Amino acid sequence: MAERVALHAEAPVKTNAKAPAAAMDKPVQPIESRRLGKDEPLTLRAATFLGDALDTLDRRRTETAPFARISMPDAGEKQTGPWALVPKRKRPKRNRHSRKKVAFLRYGYYDIVFKFFVEHVLDADFVALPEPTRKTIEMGSAASNDFVCAPFKHILGDYMEALELGADVLVQFTGPCRLGYYGELQESILRDAGYEFEMLNFATVTGKSLQDYISLCKKKVNPDLSLTQGVANMLAAFKMIESLDAYNDLFLRLAGHETEAGSFERARKTYFADMRAASCRHDIDEAQKRGIAALEQLPVSIPADPVRVGIVGEYFTAVDAASNLDLERKFLDMGVELYRMMNLTNRNLRYNEPNLRRSVSEYVNFDMGPTSTMTIAAAKNYAEQGFDGIVHLKSSGCTPEIDCMPVLQRISRDYRIPILFLSYDSQTSDTGLDTRIEAFYDMIAMRKAR
Repeated sequence: MAERVALHAEAPVKTNAKAPAAAMDKPVQPIESRRLGKDEPLTLRAATFLGDALDTLDRRRTETAPFARISMPDAGEKQTGPWALVPKRKRPKRNRHSRKKVAFLRYGYYDIVFKFFVEHVLDADFVALPEPTRKTIEMGSAASNDFVCAPFKHILGDYMEALELGADVLVQFTGPCRLGYYGELQESILRDAGYEFEMLNFATVTGKSLQDYISLCKKKVNPDLSLTQGVANMLAAFKMIESLDAYNDLFLRLAGHETEAGSFERARKTYFADMRAASCRHDIDEAQKRGIAALEQLPVSIPADPVRVGIVGEYFTAVDAASNLDLERKFLDMGVELYRMMNLTNRNLRYNEPNLRRSVSEYVNFDMGPTSTMTIAAAKNYAEQGFDGIVHLKSSGCTPEIDCMPVLQRISRDYRIPILFLSYDSQTSDTGLDTRIEAFYDMIAMRKAR
């Protein structure tokens, strides 16, 4: 083998991209190999045979293959074809000393609170997002893994639209489930897409002191934040959350019994506009008084024994109308009286996990996850009050709410109450949903009539 290597080294085949074509047309001279007799070792004969075969293949390739030339486009020349590079998104330069434009994700009617928080706590400009469209979820889905839960895709689509509208800062919550991890991953995805922004991710300071929260807001949004004003307005924001949720509870209870079509929806739009204009605690209280009074004065026709349905489920999907395809409106149009315990007031401001778990001790012995205890406690409460049905909402693949389903089935058997299980992903459409809701309503209405 040493002799063969020496022979190859004496006459190497040289190729050069700059060599003239005539030189490349010359045939490669064959290399004589030493013939080995039967007395030579088997390993040496096998190696010689393999070397001869490779030489033959190399000669054929060199003699028949066209000379490969690689050319690069001139500067400024546009690349075309399947190998053209994808143009990089042009990143606009930000003025780091200008007033920041801050955007939140879409989450039910809580954009009113988000606006108040940005303008009166962070002292920045709020980027209001329009009503979501099908394009919103499609944008988020295109940049997400197929198997991530639907809220991730909804939120990512919201952020993309916000950045296109000129947002400088995106806000992400800490969360009771994987929502707490979404901020970092979504930030990475958006930066890879070429967007330039700051991410105010409260998950990074979860469990830390108030000073850490304030420092994060100063660093990401406004270094001149007023601590006194910020704390006072943050308390006002909490009051706004409680007010919005109390109003919505009354709305869901009465709107299905309206006698003038659209009257409750018009009243709610007026109330929301009034709340958006609030700039302090006094404004919030006054808007709440006017809104509740307006609802209570609207004409309604409430049956002696109305059909009552309780809504339970996952933190995001059960609350956000865009995520559950406006399920509440569909039931209200059927004349149903709705109740929903899941909201920010009950889950965040007044939440008491030990008390809730004690109320369902026959079904739950430990914390099953972020919204599981509330889902089970609310379902049991509705069943004990003689509700006609329960609807369980979750995003596809939501593990905590999947764990709730066997427990809810036990409650259904124990209290003889029907439960409709609905799971949403980015492909869910109104058509199949409407059919299931109508069938569920017909079933509970017939049971009630018996």
